[in-house]
Amino acid sequence: MNSKAALEKEFSRNVMDAQGIIHKVSRMYCDNEEHRKDLFQEILIQLWKSYTSFRGDSKFSTWMYRVAINVAIQDLRKTKKKQQLFFQTDQFKDTSLPSRQAGEEKKSEVESEKLKLMHVAISQLNKVEKAIVMLHLDEKSNEEIAEIVGITQNYVRVKMNRIKTKLSKTVKEN
Repeated sequence: MNSKAALEKEFSRNVMDAQGIIHKVSRMYCDNEEHRKDLFQEILIQLWKSYTSFRGDSKFSTWMYRVAINVAIQDLRKTKKKQQLFFQTDQFKDTSLPSRQAGEEKKSEVESEKLKLMHVAISQLNKVEKAIVMLHLDEKSNEEIAEIVGITQNYVRVKMNRIKTKLSKTVKEN
């Protein structure tokens, strides 16, 4: 097998193992399905173009996050569109449920509404704050977030506290 074929195989394997990252970034920065697909493709293209520069100093997933977020931010700058998170709701609910299930459904609706408010609040964050929240929700350490976003660990902690305050305020206002 020639080196190009081996490189392509290695790249494909790495991307397949961590493709959820591209999906998360695409969902975080795009509210339109077609735009999300385009962004996904653009991220893949940029990952491939820059794959030879991946030195292995960090985990592949960390490098992949960095590239994906940078592509998403560039896409935002290009389109200059206000981005909002895509939030799907179940439009076809069975209203003929027994009362116990109806109570559970009501609780589920309240939780769904809270989640929707949080998604709206996150969509109002700037691009760096969105990246930090997404990485935090993916349970990345402050060290990993700092490396991916390109800021210090201390600044990650400061930003997270500010983001939490901002989200709390936004949710309370809605």
